[in-house]
Amino acid sequence: MSNAVEQIRKVELGTGGPLVGVQGFGAMGISAAYGETDGAAARDTLEATLEAGVTLIDTADMYGFGANEEFLAPFVAAHRDEITLATKFGFEFRAGESSYRGISNDPAYIRKAAEGSLRRLNVEAIDLYYMHRRDAAVPLAESVGAMAELVREGKVKRLGLSEVTGAELHEAHAVHPITAVQSEWSVFSRDVEQSAVGAAAALGVAFVPYSPLGRGFLTGAFTDASKELSGSDFRQLLPRFSGDNAEANAALLAPLRTIAADHGASTAQIALAWVQQRAQAHGLTVVPIPGTRKRSRLLENAAATRITLTAEELALLEPIAGRVAGDRYADMSHTAVAREA
Repeated sequence: MSNAVEQIRKVELGTGGPLVGVQGFGAMGISAAYGETDGAAARDTLEATLEAGVTLIDTADMYGFGANEEFLAPFVAAHRDEITLATKFGFEFRAGESSYRGISNDPAYIRKAAEGSLRRLNVEAIDLYYMHRRDAAVPLAESVGAMAELVREGKVKRLGLSEVTGAELHEAHAVHPITAVQSEWSVFSRDVEQSAVGAAAALGVAFVPYSPLGRGFLTGAFTDASKELSGSDFRQLLPRFSGDNAEANAALLAPLRTIAADHGASTAQIALAWVQQRAQAHGLTVVPIPGTRKRSRLLENAAATRITLTAEELALLEPIAGRVAGDRYADMSHTAVAREA
């Protein structure tokens, strides 16, 4: 009996972009943000990504103040030709410091940040380089122009944006082609549909949903983060995870549980299948990047790409986002929704 893992299908990441697995991997939590890490289990989970056909690996310089990029470096070195490596800049910090100085899109900082990521990841070029957050104090043309210069120098292959409005995507794309937009998109969070999704579809830009499992809430694992999460887990600071909000949001999972039971699947798989089917709903490439520290969860997540929800099941999930209690972050000022016209 074969133990081979069935690989997920591949899609083009944006018009003319690389072929990647239709589901990617968000690496932040593998060594940062969600409490203590078992290094051996985390490395085994990384190996499982390629076994499952998950080839878009996503990190950022802010995750662990650069430590996440350093953690990934040996894996990247061992599999450089098999993966599409994405990282981000935007949350300014200084080496050796354990706090952020703010959001910066200054051209000089962009170059400095890219060189730092290249060094920590130990690569000659970053496959996909995202602006992690928009600094409205810096003209977008200047920032994207600086990113484009990195492409011309061969330090970056393609450009991405995170948490931008549709208008900002159009403006940036006019300066240099944008391959992908990354923003939160899930059964719980749909504000990207206000303008960014339509703009991406019109321009042939791929959409890379982060937190497609609502930072774990859509797995059904939590009711009150203040009681169930460790002190080093940043989700304790998120409005949706605490107190009355968490209790109200947990009740919203009932339709996912019903649908999951009908498919012999988990609620996480149903939530991921919903995100995956946004590709057909909106006419664009969608490559969500759930994260996990466990091989078993990685394989479970990948299997969700083979689940198709019916029109009736999608209708049951449709109203959930409008009923969610609490914002995605305690401070929403750095998100695209804060800048929507």
